[in-house]
Amino acid sequence: MSFNEDSMSQHAINRLKAAQDEASIDAAKYWGRAAEAIDWFACADMPFDDFLGWFSDGQLNTCYNCLDRHVAAGRGDCTALIYDSPVTKTIARYSYSELLQQTGRVAAMLKSLGVGQGDRVVIYMPMVPETVFAMLACARLGAIHSVVFGGFAPPELSKRIDDAAPKLVLTASCGIEGGRTIAYKPLVDEALALSSHQVRHVVLLQREQVTAALRPPRDIDWMELHALTAGDEIPACVSVAATDPLYILYTSGTTGKPKGVVRENGGHAVALAWSMTNIYGIEAGDTFWAASDVGWVVGHSYIVYGPLLVGAATVLFEGKPVGTPDPGTFWRVIERHGVKSFFTAPTAIRAIRKEDPAGDLLRQLGIARCQAIFLAGERADPDTIDWLEQHSGLPVIDHWWQTELGWPAIATCIGLGDWRRKRGSAGLAVPGYDFAILDDRGQPVADGNSGNVVIRAPLAPGAFRTLWNNQAGYEKNFATYPGFYETGDTGHRDPDGFLHIMGRTDDIINVAGHRLSTGQMEQIVAKQEGVAECAVIGAKHPVKGMIPVAFVSPRAGHQADHTLTGRIVQAVRSELGAVAAMKKVHIVPQLPKTRSGKILRNLLREIVNHARYEIPATIEDSTVPATIAEIVEAESTT
Repeated sequence: MSFNEDSMSQHAINRLKAAQDEASIDAAKYWGRAAEAIDWFACADMPFDDFLGWFSDGQLNTCYNCLDRHVAAGRGDCTALIYDSPVTKTIARYSYSELLQQTGRVAAMLKSLGVGQGDRVVIYMPMVPETVFAMLACARLGAIHSVVFGGFAPPELSKRIDDAAPKLVLTASCGIEGGRTIAYKPLVDEALALSSHQVRHVVLLQREQVTAALRPPRDIDWMELHALTAGDEIPACVSVAATDPLYILYTSGTTGKPKGVVRENGGHAVALAWSMTNIYGIEAGDTFWAASDVGWVVGHSYIVYGPLLVGAATVLFEGKPVGTPDPGTFWRVIERHGVKSFFTAPTAIRAIRKEDPAGDLLRQLGIARCQAIFLAGERADPDTIDWLEQHSGLPVIDHWWQTELGWPAIATCIGLGDWRRKRGSAGLAVPGYDFAILDDRGQPVADGNSGNVVIRAPLAPGAFRTLWNNQAGYEKNFATYPGFYETGDTGHRDPDGFLHIMGRTDDIINVAGHRLSTGQMEQIVAKQEGVAECAVIGAKHPVKGMIPVAFVSPRAGHQADHTLTGRIVQAVRSELGAVAAMKKVHIVPQLPKTRSGKILRNLLREIVNHARYEIPATIEDSTVPATIAEIVEAESTT
């Protein structure tokens, strides 16, 4: 499929509308037909039940659908997994047969340690092939995996261990974060010392960059166990109910009781297979790359499961958009492996633009086979989209979803032939998701007016139906607006049906009685020449209640631009009026972000309000908050 906006027919638009209508009017029929793309051990004759959820009478195995059936269909020699690690200068390719063999061997390892259906396994590992083997091996056995970022802080890892109560922890001796090597074993040991729940074993993969000391009999060397079980038969795929959990994924920034999103096998497989074909335009034999981490929902859905469910090749990348070795890394990977559709975060593109503002490396390296670039994880400002489209020559498509949903809810569905998009919008509602924009009283607002973004229940297949050990926490998501899932985002729908997500509900600030969107201000700031990344938050004010404050990270060559602050203040005033009252702009080397690229606006809010703050375990660089606090303090006293 190639992109030609002029050739997009009314037929494609009608096709999307028909899918939206059918998924809304007769969801059971629509998703029952989509379920035919999955191999079932026992057919799901009842697509939806109000109490039991999606495909509740069906039996399947997700690993079988990702691997075994493709090999059985004669596609065993086709590429399944491409490991590209610029930090270790390693490239490895696994065919479907090889990936099945590697997964089966890890499944035998786990089985030898007593892991079976319903058991939990915590995976605390870097972006290496063994992590993928482990996830699929758990699925093969009917066990439930919970992937936690390698390098995650011990107290947060401990919370997840206590909540999930796993039989095992799978880990590695180290991870490589850009230019840093992080030893994992001391972090695991500390987490287990803090935990009430004690695991039977820690299985550790030794990496040559750092070796770890083991504490037998609890600790077991991965490769020694692999050799010990080499003669064991590869376990068969366990038949599980469609409503049985595949994995638990704890959302970032968890405080207090952990928020473990539970993903069920059946709805997950159906939704991801549908999305690969209809949203991303990916089919068997294509190569797809989601430049994320398996610790995030994007990594679960679109590094591991989604591409393999449809028989595509998936790229597992161990590196960063810049510095490993330069801002051309992404383009090299896309060109080298013939990536057809590419998915990353807007913050990654902004980091690349900051280092290579003229797009020189993009032009030199090229991405000839790629048909589209998808962005998600943070709101994609129109200026970033414009820059990337100009330099890549490709359609750049923003889309929106959440850990709770598991796959996109707002998107441009290029697989349906509909390439429409608007800069500043995440796209149109994906079939299966019925959006509404409500005011604080729960009443619909007119098109173009901002409100609370909610989704009518029941949610589409693949979305969460509970939180692990926390049903009350799950039900809270539907309590504010009965009959609707509260996304926690604000936004609006325009007359053409495009949805615009402007930010979290706490990003609406009240300035002297006027409700203003910091997301709208960020769009204005981001357009100014010299701005690489920005965030606007609300600071407390004794007279106006709140005032907007901008944090700006400049592009290369603009660090000493003394006109930048004045231009930003004037631009916000010109577009929003004097009521916006933006007078303070802090120029900072970089913004605090999670490892998935989300800007930590709450942390900025605490810093600027001189409140006590804790550095979240999900932060990418823990030194950034202190630097920003020093800048804020210095500028507050001048």
